[in-house]
Amino acid sequence: MTKAGRRELQAILNKQIRKRHHRSQKSNITKEMLKVTMWSLLNFFLFFIRSVVDKIVNFALEWYWGEKKSCPPLRKNFFITKSAVEIAELIRQKDISSYHVVNAYINRIIETNPLLNAVLDGPFIEALDEAQAIDERISKESISEEEFLKKPFLGVPFTTKDSTAVSGKLHTLGIAARKNYRAKEDAECVRLMKEAGAIIIATSSIPEINRWQETRNNLIGQTNNPYDIRRTVGGSSGGEGALISSCGSCFGLGTDIGGSIRMPAYYCGIFGHKPTTGMVNTRGCTLRTGTEKNSMVVAGMMTRYAMDLKPIFEVLVGPKNSNILKLNENADVKKLRYFYCLDSGDMRCSGLCPNTRDTINKVVSHFHNLTGTDVQQVKLKGVEYTSKLWRYWMTQEPAEFCYLLGNSKKLNPLVELIKKLTGQSEYTMASIFSLIDGILPKEKAEKMKAITEELSQEIEELLGDDGVLIYPSYTYPAPFHYAPLVQIYNFGYWAIMNVLHLPATQIPMGLNSEGLPMGIQIVTTKNRDRHCFAVAEELDRQFGGWKAPFNILGDIN
Repeated sequence: MTKAGRRELQAILNKQIRKRHHRSQKSNITKEMLKVTMWSLLNFFLFFIRSVVDKIVNFALEWYWGEKKSCPPLRKNFFITKSAVEIAELIRQKDISSYHVVNAYINRIIETNPLLNAVLDGPFIEALDEAQAIDERISKESISEEEFLKKPFLGVPFTTKDSTAVSGKLHTLGIAARKNYRAKEDAECVRLMKEAGAIIIATSSIPEINRWQETRNNLIGQTNNPYDIRRTVGGSSGGEGALISSCGSCFGLGTDIGGSIRMPAYYCGIFGHKPTTGMVNTRGCTLRTGTEKNSMVVAGMMTRYAMDLKPIFEVLVGPKNSNILKLNENADVKKLRYFYCLDSGDMRCSGLCPNTRDTINKVVSHFHNLTGTDVQQVKLKGVEYTSKLWRYWMTQEPAEFCYLLGNSKKLNPLVELIKKLTGQSEYTMASIFSLIDGILPKEKAEKMKAITEELSQEIEELLGDDGVLIYPSYTYPAPFHYAPLVQIYNFGYWAIMNVLHLPATQIPMGLNSEGLPMGIQIVTTKNRDRHCFAVAEELDRQFGGWKAPFNILGDIN
């Protein structure tokens, strides 16, 4: 064959190859488009099914629980609605006595607890003796300026959840096997608050071993939401949320492994902060030593006012960690960069309701106007695996739920399920759910680790040292009691921040048309809790923060 013939033949072959390649590309593109279309249709179908199920559950439970009731009105002692910082200053200036303050909060607990069922132990009447001793010292001016600085919450009452040890008080973890057990010493966070002058007046109820989205146990039953007792307070710091919002406590301490501070804070319309992991010692919190490594658990605070977050946090972290966290540095919210998400993409989770979307858009609009720059919407790669990620990392926690629930005895999930179905179990159905989850097929470890690492890097690069992420709190306002047994995975908007070990602050954003609290989360990169606090204070000023779940029959000033 001549050279010209070979060239002509090669040209024909090349043309045929290009045609085949083009057809192959078109085929691949068609297949990819078909795959995307099918995936979108599946997502839409699942979203539709979830929406229908959610509406049915909501309708049925609203009918089942009947008429709405909320917290009793406040008729006197209006100062208990003030912030912890303000009350501390009133005591210091002798404008009010610590005894009067503690007595007022104790009386408020006695007034509201029959409806809320939030207290597991207390109120502690001996707190009045402690308050009286403080008043005597103040009246005699025997407290120096230096001591006041070391005790910024001198004479101010506070509460904490039952799972956080308080010396001499019940420490049940919400299980019958420990119903009479009393703590031998204070948890580290409780010790630090007492050292700062605060007075413990009660411990609050929790779900069994803190492992559920509602506060219910077989010791005292379920805790009710102060805005609507038909609805949940969340878990696991649910008793704290109810007490603080109803003014049965000035502020409280909680712990958080999957939203356990921020969930009750959202449902009960208050502030809750999940610190950067490792910054607050967890010794004495749910039997922890405080030396555990790579845990998602953190201890933090719950308050009615943003101004209380930073001062309480300074007590909990101590001087050394305060320096690491740069808590003394001023944070100018006008100079921060803002981003927001509207959906995690986790197919197990319900879609955001209009109220939630409107709340996020209000915050986005505010920071757009404040900074003069756009607030960028982002889609984080990997958050669609939220429920799987949290489930995997729970298996890496140092303590196993089946041993904790059995009070050091390993429980058999199937045996406990049979006991529950025959009315012989001493545990709630929520705990049985968690036990069964422990024997289901596990998540793929390497995949979960890789997704966590990639997501962590993406957020670190996105937010850097001055970025703030506005993130949804939950799909709906506080659900009716028992709804989480069906809407199991909606807590993922909180849980992902535990997986990533990031600081996150739950911020109240007013009430919806049903009188239920709305809110959002503010998230930053590690060790930038100070920016969370600054943004929380800005939103508190702008939108009014906590709205009382009761009528105030008098002048609060």
